[in-house]
Amino acid sequence: MSFDGEQLQRSLLDGQWREQAGDPSQNVIAQLCKQVLDGDFKAALFSPLARSMLTLNPEVLNDLSQPITSWFDFSAPSAGGDYEEELVHLLTAIACLHAFLQANWTGPDLDPALDPPLSLLLPDDNKHPTLTAETLQHKAVAELACAGEPAYHLAHGAFLFRLALLLLFARPFHHARSAHWWRVRAWAVHQQLLAEPVPVPRDVLAPLDALVDAYADEPRLVGRLWLERGLLEHHVTNDRAALECFVKAARATGLRYELTGALGKRTKFQQTDLTQLVLLAESMPQDGETRDESAKQLPETLALNDDTLLEQTEFTSSDPTTPDSRLGHLDPANQPPLHPLDQCIFLSLCLNVRNTSPVHGLTTEQMSPYVARVISHPENWSVHTMALLLRSRLEAHRTRTVERATLQLQALVDQMPTADAALPQRLRWLHALPLPSKWELERELARRFLTLGVVKSALEIFERLEMWEEAVRCWQAIERRDTALNVVRDLLAGRREEADAVRARGKAASGQRRDALDAAREARLWCLLGELEPERSREHFERAWEVSRETSGRAMRSLGGHHFARDEYAEAAQCLRRAVAINPLYVRSWFVLGCACIREQDWEGAREAFVRCVTIDDEDAESWNNLASVYLRMGNEKEIPFENKMLAFRALKQGLKSHYENWRMWTNYAIVAMDVGELSEACRALGRVVEERAAKVGAESVDADVLDRLVAAATRAPPEENSTPSPNEGGALLRRVEDLFVRVLLPRVSSPRIFRARARLLVAQGRLPEALDAYLEAYRAGVASQMEAGETDVERWREGVREVEEVCGVLVNYGPKVEGSRWTLQARSIVRTFMGRTKDFEDEPEWSRLVELLDDLKK
Repeated sequence: MSFDGEQLQRSLLDGQWREQAGDPSQNVIAQLCKQVLDGDFKAALFSPLARSMLTLNPEVLNDLSQPITSWFDFSAPSAGGDYEEELVHLLTAIACLHAFLQANWTGPDLDPALDPPLSLLLPDDNKHPTLTAETLQHKAVAELACAGEPAYHLAHGAFLFRLALLLLFARPFHHARSAHWWRVRAWAVHQQLLAEPVPVPRDVLAPLDALVDAYADEPRLVGRLWLERGLLEHHVTNDRAALECFVKAARATGLRYELTGALGKRTKFQQTDLTQLVLLAESMPQDGETRDESAKQLPETLALNDDTLLEQTEFTSSDPTTPDSRLGHLDPANQPPLHPLDQCIFLSLCLNVRNTSPVHGLTTEQMSPYVARVISHPENWSVHTMALLLRSRLEAHRTRTVERATLQLQALVDQMPTADAALPQRLRWLHALPLPSKWELERELARRFLTLGVVKSALEIFERLEMWEEAVRCWQAIERRDTALNVVRDLLAGRREEADAVRARGKAASGQRRDALDAAREARLWCLLGELEPERSREHFERAWEVSRETSGRAMRSLGGHHFARDEYAEAAQCLRRAVAINPLYVRSWFVLGCACIREQDWEGAREAFVRCVTIDDEDAESWNNLASVYLRMGNEKEIPFENKMLAFRALKQGLKSHYENWRMWTNYAIVAMDVGELSEACRALGRVVEERAAKVGAESVDADVLDRLVAAATRAPPEENSTPSPNEGGALLRRVEDLFVRVLLPRVSSPRIFRARARLLVAQGRLPEALDAYLEAYRAGVASQMEAGETDVERWREGVREVEEVCGVLVNYGPKVEGSRWTLQARSIVRTFMGRTKDFEDEPEWSRLVELLDDLKK
C-alpha cells in the first residue's frame, strides 16, 4: 500500500489533510480522501472508485418500490477483506454525508449534479420514466423515518444521507476502525432530522471506548471523541451523561478554565467598578500540532449600539477576585486565543448549564461568560456562528438586547447560502458543535418573531418550511381556525402543493401528490387534524395509527391523551404502552402512563413508568414525588415494607434537589423520613415547610405530630459511649432540633403545642428557667388565657380547665428548683384569674377541681 491508511482516517476525523510520504495524486485512494477533505464532493462521488460502490442493480429500475438497501450491492467482504476496499466504502459514505451537511447545515448550495444525484445513479441516461428527483426524495425521506418519528421532508439531498447511512451500517468494517466514529456522527445528524429524538442503539456507542485507547497518542482527537459523544447524549436529552462527556473532553485536551469574578464595568455611565463574572481559560499547547492560520472568513457580528450597555464588559483589574485562582496569571481583559476544539467544548458546556440548572436568573449569567470567551477570539466560521447563535438566544429576553438578538439571528439565516467562507472551514468542526440545520434555524427565527408579536412574518416562514403544526398555532393566534382546518384537510386530500419548488415544476395530479405523502408525515397530519377537531379527535387519531401501519408513536400518544382526559384510564394505559414501545424517549408519555396506572391501581406499572421518567430526566421533581407515592402503596395491604419506605425516601430526596420550593414534597419527605428513622432529615424538612408556608398559614405550617416525635427522640437517653455517632440520635439530633426552634419556628409561628414541645426540650437540657417560661408561653397562647366573661362553649371551657391544671402542675414540679421563682404566686394568680372570668360555669363538675386546685396551692 503506497499510502498510510491510518493517517488518512485521522485526517478525515480531524477534517484537515495530514501530509504523507509521497505525492497523494499518485494514489487514487489518497486522492479521493483529499477531494473529500477539500469539499469537492462532486469529483469524489463521480470518481471511478465511488461509482463502483454506487452501481444500481439492473432489476431495480423495473420495481422502485423495493427498499433502497436492495438497489445496491453492499455485500461485506470476509473478515480478512481488503483494507483499500473498506477505505473506499468509508470515503464514499463520508462524501455523501458531508454533501448532505453542506446542503442543509453549512451552505453554500450543493452542486446541481448532486441535488438530486440522478446523474450519479444513471451515468448513461439522465432520464428515466420512474426514477425521478421526486422518487429519490420521497423514497429517502420515508426510509429515514425512525421509531415512528418522521424525517423532515424538505431536507435537500435526503437520498445522499440515506446512502451514507447504508454505506456505514450495511456492512461491518474489519480494518477501518474509524467507521465506528462516523456511525456516531451519522446518528447525531439523523437525530436532528427527526421530529423527536429516538434511542441510540447500544452497538453504536459501545465501540467508542476502544477508540479512546486507540487514539490516546493524540489528546485532541480523544477530546473530540468525548465531545461528539456528549453531543449525541445531549440530542437524546441525556444531559447528565452529556456533561460527563464534556468534562472528559476538556480533560483530554488539557483545557484549563474557571468561572470567577474580576472588577469591571458593564455600562457606559458606571462610575464604580463592580465584580463581573468572567471565564478564565487557556488551551494547552500540544506537541506536533498544526493550527490552520489561513485567512479567517467569519459570519457578520452585529454591534449592540445601545446608549447604556457597553459592547462587552470592560475589565479594569488584571487580577481575579478569587485569591487562590489557578489561572490568576491571566488578564481578564486580554486572554490568549483558544483552540477551536476548546471553543466547541465551552459552547457545549454552555448548553449543559442551560439544561441542568433550575429556571432562574443565574442561568443566563452562567452562560454569558462562556459565550463571551469564545466570541472574543473568533477562530472558525462554524464555531463563531454557533457562538453568535447562543448569544442571540441569551439576549432575546432582555429589553436592551432583544433587537440585536433578532437581527443577529436573521443575519445567521441569511449567511447560509453565501460563499463567504470556504467549505472545508465550515465543515471541519461541524460534528463538534450543536449547530442546528437551516430549517431549525429558520424555525427559531419564526418563533422569535412570534414572541415579538410579528405573527405574519412567522407564519410566512412556517408555511415556506411546511411546518404545519407551528403554522396552525399562528392561524389560531389570529383567530383563523377555519384556515388551519382547510389547509390540513387539503394536505391530506392531496389538493395542496407542499413546496414552492413543486409549484415551479408545475402541479402534479392530485393522486400522484397524495401518494408522495409518506406514512409517517400523513399520520402526523391526521393527529394535527384530531387536535383541531376535538369532537372527532378519536376517529382522526385512530386513522393516523392505521395509515402509519401501527408505527406512529405520535398517534398512540395522542389517542392515549384523549382517553386519559375522559377518565378512560385502562384504554389510555394501553395506548401509551404502545407509544413508549415505539419511542421510549418521550418522557411525557411515560408520565401520563404512570398517572393512568395509579388511577387503575396498577402499582407495578406505575413504578416502571415513573422510573423511566426520572431515568430520562432526573430533574423531574413531579415524577420523583409520584414514584415515592407509588412505593408507599406497593406491598401487602396491612403494612408497607420498610424497603419500600426507604425507596420512597430516596425518591423524594432526589426530587427535592430540583424542586426545593415545593412544600408539599417537603411535607411528604418529613413524614417518610420519620418512618425510616432519618430524623435529621425530617427536622430539615419540617423547617423548610415552615419557611415556605408560615407567612400564609401561620402555625398550620407545622406538623405538630412530627415535631413531638422529634423532641421525644432528641430527649431520649443518649446512646452508649462506644456506639458510632449518628445524626439521628443523641447530641447531634438535639442540636438540630434546637436550631429548628430557634432559627425557624419561634421567629415565625406560635401555638401552645409548639411552646410545650420547646419546653420539653429545655427540660431535657436542664434549662429549667427557660422551660418554665416556655410552658407559660404555651398557656398564654392557649384557650384558657383567652377566655373572657360571657363564654358559653362548655367544651372550650373544659379544655381551658385542663390547660390550667397542666401549667399549675408544671409550676409545682419545676418552680421550687428555679432560684428566685415565685411559682406559688403565679399558679394561684392563674387559677383565680381563670375562675374569675368563667363564673358562669360554676355548676359544671370540673369547677370543683379548680376549687380544690386553688386550695392546694394556698397550702
